[in-house]
Amino acid sequence: MDAEEQRGGLGSPLIPDPQEQYGLQSRNGLLNKDEIVEEVKKQLLLAGPLMSSNFLLCGMQVISVMYVGHLGELSLARASMATSFASVTGLSLIMGMCSALDTFCGQSYGAKQYRMLGIHMQRAMLVLLLVSIPLAIIWFNAGKILEFLGQDPEISSAAGDYARLMIPCIFAYVILQCHARFLQTQNNVVPMIASTGTATPVHLLICWFLVYNTSLGNRGAAVANSITYWINALLLFLYVRISASCKSTWTGFSKEAFHGFPNFLRLSIPSAVMLSLEIWSFEMLVLVSGFLPNAKLETSVLSISLNTCAMAYMIPLAFSGAASTRVSNQLGAGQPRLARLVACVSLCLVVIEGIAVASVMILGRKVWGYCYSSEKQVVNYVGEMLIFVAVSHFVDGPQSVLSGVIRGSGQQKIGAYVNLGAYYLLGIPTGVLFAFGLHVGGKGLWIGIVVALFVQALCLAIIVICTDWDTEVKKASDRVHNSQRG
Repeated sequence: MDAEEQRGGLGSPLIPDPQEQYGLQSRNGLLNKDEIVEEVKKQLLLAGPLMSSNFLLCGMQVISVMYVGHLGELSLARASMATSFASVTGLSLIMGMCSALDTFCGQSYGAKQYRMLGIHMQRAMLVLLLVSIPLAIIWFNAGKILEFLGQDPEISSAAGDYARLMIPCIFAYVILQCHARFLQTQNNVVPMIASTGTATPVHLLICWFLVYNTSLGNRGAAVANSITYWINALLLFLYVRISASCKSTWTGFSKEAFHGFPNFLRLSIPSAVMLSLEIWSFEMLVLVSGFLPNAKLETSVLSISLNTCAMAYMIPLAFSGAASTRVSNQLGAGQPRLARLVACVSLCLVVIEGIAVASVMILGRKVWGYCYSSEKQVVNYVGEMLIFVAVSHFVDGPQSVLSGVIRGSGQQKIGAYVNLGAYYLLGIPTGVLFAFGLHVGGKGLWIGIVVALFVQALCLAIIVICTDWDTEVKKASDRVHNSQRG
């Protein structure tokens, strides 16, 4: 929807009547070529910057692990374990809870209730900063927790020291994610590239200096993470308060942010569960691979495969963010047919992306392993695994976009149930059966992930197909009005 349309006349209703709007649009046919082309342009303009920002943000952790890896295997193990622990017990939960802003801010923006975006962001920051306190306590005791879970005592102790130094990251990540969602839902994503594009090169220098030129050693990477996360967060914080583009959506701190916590939690908790269940299942792969015959080879190759999968996932993740933003905007604006059109366009784009990336993975599978190892056995096994990784990436794209549509429409609760069933009732048991029962090894574990992704995508597709978009518009209207009343 163009800016002129969004600013419609003062006499226009907050939410147009869905039935009347739908009837007018249907006269021109269900699909309009100009609308499709315009929607493709808008989604690509959103997804492109989001993709760049995702890669840059992911690059910070990769840089840290790469620097630490040159200090030796033990240092690498410490940093990798601490980073994985941080992702599972903190960052994924914050990201998940923060994704509730996709619904609240996106629909408020579509409904032209611009001031409410700032209120929603403040409320999210208050809740998530409080949640960060127990998470910080968990990170402070990471060493003891890892040792209790049966990890090597020496590695656990060092990983605990690393995790303690990363505690400031939690609070910076809250501010970063809240501001990123705030900007994303109003289709203003270029600042996110500017902030991450500034922070990542700075991280490269700070991490190098602290790891190699101070007594901190591998712990220097953790300190560097904290510093650059805060730089990234503060850049967005300042932008929102200075930029003229946020003048109508950020009107200063308000007491209204202290109201409506239950409404926020009703969406943020299922959002966190929905995301965390998926992330945790991938982390479990590495843990389970340690029990396979030739565990060293299996774990190494699986780690490489997960790293490759995570990097490639930054692309569909961007399309997911674009779909979430566009769906929530259209529902807030009372446009049920256009919300459905957004979902269709997003799926088409991500399927094309999936075919392209999967093809590259399959064609380059015999050489990709050399980026991580010079051992022929590892390289050959990585080549075999990349076929499964390519299939999983192709399926992962549609499920990612459909998850974005679910977030944009506020159906996170049913999405959480889908992820629970897909990964923990079907995917992981199937992977264990293939890996241990049928002796397929690490490839069997990945088959379980493919099954989970396929079931997840299928279930989400059924939910989206069966969605009554007129009803979702009414729910969006109620959500916007309830937010105004606090």
